Amino acid sequence: MQIFIAGETNPNEKRIAAIPATVAKLVKLGAEIRVEAGLGRSIYFSDDDYIAAGATLAPDRKTGLATADLVLRLGKPTSDEIECLKSGCIHISYLDPFNEPALIQRLAKSGVSAICMEMIPRSTICQKMDALSSQANLGGYESVILAARYSNKIFPMMTTPAGTILPSKVFIIGVGVAGLQAIATAKRLGAKVTAYDTRPVVEEQVKSLGAQFLKIDLGATGQTKDGYAKALTEEQLQQQREAMKKICGDSDVVISAAQVFGRKAPILVTTDMLNAMKPGSVVVDLAVETGGNVEGVVYDQVIDRNGVKIVGIANLPGRVPLHASQVYATNLLALVEEFWDKTEKAFVFKPDNEIIKNCLVTHDGKIVSEKLIAQPS
Repeated sequence: MQIFIAGETNPNEKRIAAIPATVAKLVKLGAEIRVEAGLGRSIYFSDDDYIAAGATLAPDRKTGLATADLVLRLGKPTSDEIECLKSGCIHISYLDPFNEPALIQRLAKSGVSAICMEMIPRSTICQKMDALSSQANLGGYESVILAARYSNKIFPMMTTPAGTILPSKVFIIGVGVAGLQAIATAKRLGAKVTAYDTRPVVEEQVKSLGAQFLKIDLGATGQTKDGYAKALTEEQLQQQREAMKKICGDSDVVISAAQVFGRKAPILVTTDMLNAMKPGSVVVDLAVETGGNVEGVVYDQVIDRNGVKIVGIANLPGRVPLHASQVYATNLLALVEEFWDKTEKAFVFKPDNEIIKNCLVTHDGKIVSEKLIAQPS
């Protein structure tokens, strides 16, 4: 089976889908690996590094796509690239399927079997394949580094001959993978951390990291079977906002990381809350790519609102591209290994497998994902 590993065409994207170490493991499986020339340039891997791992260079991008049995990449393909793929090709990448219906239709029409990395199940067996979690973990870390950069205070307490400097107060909204890493990173830097999530079940995790958990009685809340927070009613959101206003006003840093997969991010930090914050405070919106949790946030920009900096920088994992590429490449490798037939030396679909049922979106000329089929047009 010939596997082509494509580079990213977005000039702002430095993450890639494979590093030499994962290429070597794919070669060991018996795969014929072709990589696009310059694949690793953004994170300082040379073409020679990939050749030493057992890969060959594709003559050009179009040929690599057209001859591949399996394509691995990070970003979604363009229409022209889908036209290059041969019928029956397996394509694995991020696809943003709920917001890209035309793209999914084109993949189906072209006879491509498309696997969506965002739809890998969040289960124990899938942890090593879960790209959303691996990238969110790094995004959570980077959100704190950005907050520290833009704050006019240091995070830790210091006792000096010139007096005592009190620790910064950090409030983290949303305790998923990104939120938990943000808590851990802020604590390592010495901040006093409080966190909030609509799922009471995460309170123990918050406390285990040394942070306080803000309790707000919203009635019935919880999480989906995949571990995501359930969407709140408008009444619950208003009640939540009132309770959070006070703590936002008392915080030096607010980091919001609340997202509902497949939907626009809810507005959690309102203008009213921002008005309550002190000049010099910082708000980091980790959900900016799905609309943002912070009212008035500007995509991929840092703005100053009455002395409060609102950080809407996008693609935070991409700011640490070496490690982001390392874990994403490992996620892809784990997925390929899971369905690799050592006798046939090929990636083999197992239609009844729960992983495939969740993440395969197009196959045999049709859209096969139940979640997408059930989505209102």
